[in-house]
Amino acid sequence: MKEVILDTETTGLSVKEGHRIVEIGCMELENFIPTNNNFHCYLNPQRKVSKKALETHGYTDEFLSDKKKFKEIADDFLLYIKGKKLIIHNAEFDLSHLNNELKIAGKGLINNEIIDTVVLARDKFPGSSNSLDALCKRYRIDNSKREKHTALIDCDLLSKVYINLIDQKEPKLNLSNERYESNSKVDTNVLYYKSVVKITNEEKKEHKEYLNNYLKKNFFS
Repeated sequence: MKEVILDTETTGLSVKEGHRIVEIGCMELENFIPTNNNFHCYLNPQRKVSKKALETHGYTDEFLSDKKKFKEIADDFLLYIKGKKLIIHNAEFDLSHLNNELKIAGKGLINNEIIDTVVLARDKFPGSSNSLDALCKRYRIDNSKREKHTALIDCDLLSKVYINLIDQKEPKLNLSNERYESNSKVDTNVLYYKSVVKITNEEKKEHKEYLNNYLKKNFFS
């Protein structure tokens, strides 16, 4: 099962106001493990970056001026995500911008299966803040590198948040036929493996001796 953690950065919030994508970041997972098959590019949006967006991601008009236009990478992007489930935080935002870019480029719209981690988080923690930073804090995920919102860093953080949200904390590749019954609405047909370590009789004996010595030293001396 292959999934893609996806994030974009843009010139501003609204497609209706003509804002465009300046960065796409994708991280592929297979059975919840990163494959190192990533997709990343900066894009020339052919318009100015808004002040608010610049404060968010830090990509200047000058920096983006010599980057490829979306239409130049559209086919590669579509090939990369083909047949894969997309994991997006606040999917409505990213999909609206991606589909706008695809429309401008004369391509078909995205029809992949989508999982929105904001929706997962709201179901799991109703009434709580469900921003990426808030979820990192909740799950004790180090987000100190996130000084700015950049697509690949956000993908890396989201991959860790996603695995925690669906309680899939020990993923392995096809090491067992045991089924993982998820409480989420994501996928109840996931393979996983948990190793059980059995202690030997010698280890039991050593542990008992340690406890006896500890009790004698600290309580009966």
